[in-house]
Amino acid sequence: MEALQKVPESKMKIRFHDCDPFNHLNNSRYIDYIVTARGDQLIDHYNFDIYQLAREKGIGWVTAQTQISYITPAYLMEEVTIQTRLIACSEKSLLLEAFMWNADKSILKALMWTKLVHFNLVTRRSQQHDEALIHFFGQIVHPLPAAVSFDERVKSVMHKK
Repeated sequence: MEALQKVPESKMKIRFHDCDPFNHLNNSRYIDYIVTARGDQLIDHYNFDIYQLAREKGIGWVTAQTQISYITPAYLMEEVTIQTRLIACSEKSLLLEAFMWNADKSILKALMWTKLVHFNLVTRRSQQHDEALIHFFGQIVHPLPAAVSFDERVKSVMHKK
């Protein structure tokens, strides 16, 4: 069986309606671009459609916490590369890490961590991941080499630049 890609990436172009008067991507829109890219990557790289799961099985994930560090601005009509990876999973939650880079990945624009909680849309309560989900996450999880805080992770990435 072929190993699944653990750090998928995709390209997006920064659009006018997402920018502030200085032609910078609006801070809240970084999250939208990253979440959109991750949703597309799940379908494109893993054939894992979270929207279909919500419709057919009544399950999904809700955001419990988002931490983001804005490193350098993303500009109007700039093409950015977004990389995402699952860095931790548990019986009820996931921790996603995302990088937004310029097109050739030489300039980091933002780093984001999002904690997602597995959620039953019918009962409106969190629930445990089933065995199939745990197996899937085990195939794609790409943990950090050591446990660090978000701030420590930002510093380590900035130090590597």
